[in-house]
Amino acid sequence: MARDDTAGTTPATPTRRERKKAATRKAIADAALELFLERGFDNVSVREIADAADVSPTTVFAHFPCKEAIAVDEDDEMREHLTAAVSDRPDGVSIPDALRTFYREDAWHADAPEGSHQRFTKLIDDSPSLSEYAQKMWLRHEDALAETIAAELGMSVPDATVRAFCRFVLQVQLINVQEGTDTETTDAAFDLLTPGWESYLTGR
Repeated sequence: MARDDTAGTTPATPTRRERKKAATRKAIADAALELFLERGFDNVSVREIADAADVSPTTVFAHFPCKEAIAVDEDDEMREHLTAAVSDRPDGVSIPDALRTFYREDAWHADAPEGSHQRFTKLIDDSPSLSEYAQKMWLRHEDALAETIAAELGMSVPDATVRAFCRFVLQVQLINVQEGTDTETTDAAFDLLTPGWESYLTGR
């Protein structure tokens, strides 16, 4: 058996440069969000964000490819929460049920201050460009979710059914945001998806 050289190791401590970079990125994101929530996404310029964060516009673009990316800064964290809902689900809980619960409990916003998620959702809805960008970023999680589910099923790569299931699951959240019917839409969607998923597992 090959020795696992990574076993027992601890993550490397971030360097001073990495800490400074992370702090600058957070300062930009925090300043931008405050301005966005106060005045609306489309009414805030990158220059104003830079001034509020006490950096240059060049520095803003060194950390974010576009203004929309500043607003949707937690995309990687959301992907990790989504995939963990599958990989860390309790024994005996099916994948559709784990994802249904995750959506119903709005688990990626569990630690957010009360009302902040609703304000952020309205911010996105009020800006066509930000709404389109946020949807594209959310749908990018299809690969990560599909690979996680494939691993749970002992597959080396996701097949067409797993990918289709993931695509439908991600669309459920988009409908939730657009329609504001979180629990109702989630239950209706998973009531349709679950029998098909169970049939797929039976036929494997």
